[in-house]
Amino acid sequence: MIIKKFQANTETEAIILAKEELGKDAIVMNIKTISPKGFYKLFRKPLVEVTAAIDDNISYKNDKAATPKKQTFPDVIYDEPASSSQAAEPNHGKESSAIEEKLNNLQNLLEKQIVEKETIKEDKKEKVKAASKNLACIQLIYNQLILNEVDEKYANQIISEIEGTLKKDSSMDNILSSIYQKIVLKLGQPNTISLKGKTPKFIFFIGPTGVGKTTTIAKIASKFKVEEKAKVAFLTSDTYRIAAVEQLRTYANILGIPLKVVYNIDEMEQSRKEFADFDVVFVDTAGRSHRNKYQRDDIEGLMKAIPENEREIYLVLSATTKYRDLVTITEAYSEMVGYNLIFTKLDETSSVGNLFNIRMLTNAPLSYATFGQDVPDDIDRIDPQSIAKQLLRGH
Repeated sequence: MIIKKFQANTETEAIILAKEELGKDAIVMNIKTISPKGFYKLFRKPLVEVTAAIDDNISYKNDKAATPKKQTFPDVIYDEPASSSQAAEPNHGKESSAIEEKLNNLQNLLEKQIVEKETIKEDKKEKVKAASKNLACIQLIYNQLILNEVDEKYANQIISEIEGTLKKDSSMDNILSSIYQKIVLKLGQPNTISLKGKTPKFIFFIGPTGVGKTTTIAKIASKFKVEEKAKVAFLTSDTYRIAAVEQLRTYANILGIPLKVVYNIDEMEQSRKEFADFDVVFVDTAGRSHRNKYQRDDIEGLMKAIPENEREIYLVLSATTKYRDLVTITEAYSEMVGYNLIFTKLDETSSVGNLFNIRMLTNAPLSYATFGQDVPDDIDRIDPQSIAKQLLRGH
């Protein structure tokens, strides 16, 4: 007996194939539906498989040749399917199984690749999500810095320096803490007047008119006189304003300290000898225009009358001055000497962005800040932590 399997889209088509191949005497032994497996079920329709048999004594080839191309079949005779012991699998069935196995292996490989790609895709989504969250937090903080009048150049510098140090899933608190610490580091520790080392120390106060130099001098001198019991003296070269000399004389009388007016370099050199046994000498200079080179040269000449290791320079600026003007002022004075920064009138502004900007622009150390007219109370050393907090919070 010859047994063969035939597959087609429908049962009728499969039987036709069997009759064409085996002849009209072929007997249908089994009919089953074969569904594609796994990945291929998305692209293939189920097939019908017919198992047919014919007695090997019958020449089915001749019958096949005699069979008209178009024919109808009589009733098909069905029989029980043959067992594996009764029939051997035809060669084309083995080939089909081998192909199917290869296709299944390919399917497994494709499915594995799809899973891996989906995993990578999800990982990328999470990373992008975390990065977007970081970016949103950073943008909020950046906007706050700009709102508090930090120059865009310096705000961008801070952000660029901390971005590379952040984890992908950093919290708002971590990002805020990183930026806070960066600001504190950039502000640096304040450089204030110390009586350590060689004395006397001549402390020069320079700056434009109207920023409160004389009052600032009185506040600092009071603390040294009262709190540190230092031997203090006043000098003033501000002979252009009688009111300025009288104001400083009033403070000198209250504190019980000497005051001397100097008009030129020779008198400054003489004052150095005269106050040789003092701890500190505070020098009030005229509030000259920073645009006038000759006036700046006069002040510079007086300062250079004192050896460099015996003098300190403090540039007094108002926190209420426009940033553009502060840039011009600091650049003009930077041509003269190195200086420390004092900011006045912090009580008259809601923003401390200019303190940070000028510190970044000049790289000059911060020192004192004043916040009122009361002598000696309304002055203190600049606190970097406090400034950083003000820059990062709303008004």
